[in-house]
Amino acid sequence: MPDAPEPYPTIETTAGNRRPVARSQDMENTLMKSVAVFCGSSFGLDAAFTTLARDLGRAIAEREMTLVYGGGKVGLMGVVADAALAAGGEVIGVIPQALMEKELGHAGVTELIVTGSMHERKARMEQEAEGFIALPGGFGTLDEFCEIVTWAQLGIHAKPCGMLDTQDGFFAKLLAFLDEATDAGFIRDAHREMILHGSDPVDLLDRMTRWTPTYTAKWTEASPTP
Repeated sequence: MPDAPEPYPTIETTAGNRRPVARSQDMENTLMKSVAVFCGSSFGLDAAFTTLARDLGRAIAEREMTLVYGGGKVGLMGVVADAALAAGGEVIGVIPQALMEKELGHAGVTELIVTGSMHERKARMEQEAEGFIALPGGFGTLDEFCEIVTWAQLGIHAKPCGMLDTQDGFFAKLLAFLDEATDAGFIRDAHREMILHGSDPVDLLDRMTRWTPTYTAKWTEASPTP
């Protein structure tokens, strides 16, 4: 199993902690050039999911950003990729060999990268993208998005993370849980605020572009003992 990407170079802060030095694409006033989208390999039971994926793919392409996604041709993955391609965008798919063998790879994307494992897929998507968005999905979507947010929390990367929601709030209960975990002391306020949320793809992309990375240590020096 490959390790997560190397942490950012760090500098000493006045408080004696160390914080990551953001890569050039993460600096203020620098536009994102690529966005990774995590989403379901199924369509879901609501047509709003398909509409949301199509609108996001089109919005990414219209901003001349590269779409990075899981490489599949099925479900919402196929919808977001096809929408970006139809709008003239560049699409990079990243798919494990095991799924390629099941003929799930999208042959029409700009570039299809085949990895040896799911772990390598997530690491490669992080390397290729300058921002991350979760669309509705299941276990795989949650796994990918939670891991990429955790890497941001730990200072492994300093890139914006967003959730693109349906109008009726597909992610509402998940966000409520995150708020409860924050109130209970398991998530710091600064880390909770790293997750940008909205139902308009254009607005969410604009907010992610304007986002400025901050760093708050994951642990305090004197954490209370239960």
